[in-house]
Amino acid sequence: MKLLHISASPRKEASNAWWLSQQIVERVARGSGAAAVTVRDLYADPIAHVDSEYADALGSPVYAGDETRAGGALALSEQLIRELEAADAVVIGTPMHNYTVPSTLKAWIDHVVRVRRTFAITPDGKAGLLRDRPVHVGVVSGGRFSGPGARQADFLTPYLKVALATIGLHDVRFYSMEGLAAGAEMVRAERERVAMVLDGAFSRA
Repeated sequence: MKLLHISASPRKEASNAWWLSQQIVERVARGSGAAAVTVRDLYADPIAHVDSEYADALGSPVYAGDETRAGGALALSEQLIRELEAADAVVIGTPMHNYTVPSTLKAWIDHVVRVRRTFAITPDGKAGLLRDRPVHVGVVSGGRFSGPGARQADFLTPYLKVALATIGLHDVRFYSMEGLAAGAEMVRAERERVAMVLDGAFSRA
């Protein structure tokens, strides 16, 4: 089994997002018997934003160039898409920044959601071209964005659902640690709670 682990926290391995996504990675690997894990750390190895050639390719009904031979952002896009295509499952660990995904994760999405490559335009709208596979998303937040204690908006989970569904990834599962700005005790409590949630979810799977 091949597993793609995408980390989107600026605090890297010291972050709660890394801890949460590692918990998910370990359970996915345990369930499959073994897993070859590719780590894409979006802060240790930042992804450049799309460039003019990429914008021209996406903005034209028919691109005049050869996307498979292009350089710059299109070449990086192809690399990231192939990395995603090779994975049997994906784990994303991300903080919530200003109610949505961090800009570095948005950059990754901009590269892999690509017309004529990962989705097609049809009379009925956009149709994903990638095969579906499980995508496990671990979200950490200083405030609470779900349940009766929610005090802030959540544009992260609906956005990721739509963006990933556009390219054919519909099996998206979210796990969250919230209210972490309250301090170390809350972090410990949330780690204990989410570990139980994950154990239950993966034992059923």
